[in-house]
Amino acid sequence: MLPGIVLQSVLIGGGYATGREIIEYGAKFGALGWIAGLGTFIGFSVVSIITFELARIYRVYDYKSIVKEIIGKGWILFDIIYVLIIILIIAVMASATGNIVEQTLGLSYKKGVIFIIIVVGLLNFFGSRLIERFETYGTIALYIGYILFSIIVIKETAPNIQRVFETKDISFIPDATISKVLLTGILYVSYNLVVLPSCFFTLKRQTKRIETIVSGIIAGLLMTIPWFLTYISVMGFYPSKRILLSPIPWFSMINEISTPIVISLLGIIIGWTLIETSTGVIHALIERIDAGLKQSKKAKLHPICKILITVIILVSATYLSKYGIIDLISKGYTLMAFLFIFIYLLPLLTVGLYKVIRGKQKRKKY
Repeated sequence: MLPGIVLQSVLIGGGYATGREIIEYGAKFGALGWIAGLGTFIGFSVVSIITFELARIYRVYDYKSIVKEIIGKGWILFDIIYVLIIILIIAVMASATGNIVEQTLGLSYKKGVIFIIIVVGLLNFFGSRLIERFETYGTIALYIGYILFSIIVIKETAPNIQRVFETKDISFIPDATISKVLLTGILYVSYNLVVLPSCFFTLKRQTKRIETIVSGIIAGLLMTIPWFLTYISVMGFYPSKRILLSPIPWFSMINEISTPIVISLLGIIIGWTLIETSTGVIHALIERIDAGLKQSKKAKLHPICKILITVIILVSATYLSKYGIIDLISKGYTLMAFLFIFIYLLPLLTVGLYKVIRGKQKRKKY
């Protein structure tokens, strides 16, 4: 369960918290959007299973070592892209969180960012065990929150949801086709591959192939359930441009039909997701640096260095967030998706799958 819990807790911030990503990569297609969700589940499950099994076979638990197994010396490209996309994802979350927290809780954007930097820095300072507990309990709380929001929205907008599927409404993107929607789901999985390294430190417990398979399927489910909850909720307003073009659709949906207390709860939840996502992706980077230092027979990063890395990334993301959430998602995420397809997804589904089937052989050194 733990790898899926950690992955979902990181993904829910980068992929689900605002609802913008679900619209961009599925819900805008109306009644056909579920196909992108199905592709997302299959994609997450397959990629997780192969990655987990590679980690188990070769006993490597940081992304540099795993990437080396499938692209050799090309691992440096993954390193560069990984750092860029975690800054981009945190920027999207910072943009959304700053606006929502200010509107719902009255907390200024600057104070909110400082608070998040302190919490994420402390979590990375104390390390893996605290992060595991934080992500586990956080995931339970986030699931309860998003299920509550979904129930509220779906209950109030059920007639329109029924109409969308009965009439097969795709009016927002009238030229949508099944292949186009499926490709969108693949792109969604591709840019979200950045969350995979966040769970590598939990894979050390896996000793059998059946464990990696079951764990991968559980991860796929946990990462996709919030996708469908958001998708169905958006269908309650489809094809309203007020929701589909909103920078933060969840806020717009809840704001239309709920009470100030629930709206404030949404602000807290989205702020929490930013902390979980930031903690997960930055911790993966720190684990990769520590593994590299260990291979070079050097001491691991000092806890203070971990805090400095956290602060630099979060501050960089905060400045990037000023470009606006819609442009960051529609342009930045799509570009990163194609980069991850070529640098990780295709090598994983070819070289990686071949190595999993063949089993462990003598490894090359790079």
